[in-house]
Parts: sequence; structure tokens; C-alpha cells
Amino acid sequence: MTVPSAAQPTRRAFLGIGSNLGDRRSHLRRAVDQLRAGSVPAVTAVSQVYETDPVGGPDDQGPFLNLVVELEVPDGIDPYRLLEQCHRLEAAAGRVRTVRWGPRTLDVDVVWIDGIILDDPALTVPHPRWRERRFVVAPLAELAPDLVDGHDLEAAGGEVRVVGSL
Repeated sequence: MTVPSAAQPTRRAFLGIGSNLGDRRSHLRRAVDQLRAGSVPAVTAVSQVYETDPVGGPDDQGPFLNLVVELEVPDGIDPYRLLEQCHRLEAAAGRVRTVRWGPRTLDVDVVWIDGIILDDPALTVPHPRWRERRFVVAPLAELAPDLVDGHDLEAAGGEVRVVGSL
């Protein structure tokens, strides 16, 4: 007789994904598709796509397309493995890190992991500036209204506009 195993507990994680070089929408789509292709963590939701002007960095860069992806991660997730996955997605898109907050084919940030607080030079969770950036707050509000309230949306900097979905 086979006894079914209990499902492993999970928690939500949210990644912010943006692009302002090349075919921005294709970069976003490819990153989401790569996330969906893996079995763990599972993609449970993807926000609409938002366009925004760059925040910080050089003045001569183009607008970003941004979205937020919700993942269902194992309860014992190592946040650094999630960060490694973000870096692999960026590398697959040909990201080159030359200028801080400069133009990039793909930027993937760990924004939030339920129940995880971490602050070190390699990774800070929740992301230290997520509430300041409307391009994170607006798509996150779609997926996790329990994390974002009206005040957060009003206080966040930058203008965003919905430009569709993937």
C-alpha cells in the first residue's frame, strides 16, 4: 500500500522584472517563459506590463517595461538560490553590468518572500526600495493587494502606464 506524501508547505515570492534595451517585451516574455519552464519554483501569476521612465541612473536611457511575477516557493527556500536564478535570467538575456542603474536588457530583482527578512551586501529582502518605485508597487498591487495599500501607490515615485500583458 502506498501512502500519499503530504504536500510540502510553500510561501509566495515576488520578482520584479524590467527591460529598457532591445526588444523589451521579448526579454520579459523570455524570462517569464524560462521561469515557467522550471518545476520549482512554480509561477502562479504574472502582472500586466507597465511602461515607465527610468528611475535613477544616466539621463540618456529609454523607458522600461516592467512586470511582477508571483512564485510559489518551498517553505525552506534559500533566498540566495532565488537570487542565482535571477542572475541566470539576466545572463541569458545578455545583460552587461557596466553602469549602476544604467540601461539593461533585463533586470530581475527579488522583491519579497513571505516571512523572509534578510539584509546583507548580496541580498536584501524585502527589496530596500520597493515601496519607493511605482513600477514595482503598481504591478505588485495586482498580484498581492495585501502587501500594497492606496498610500503605497500614492507615495511611490514615478509614473507608470499599463501597456498590455504578455
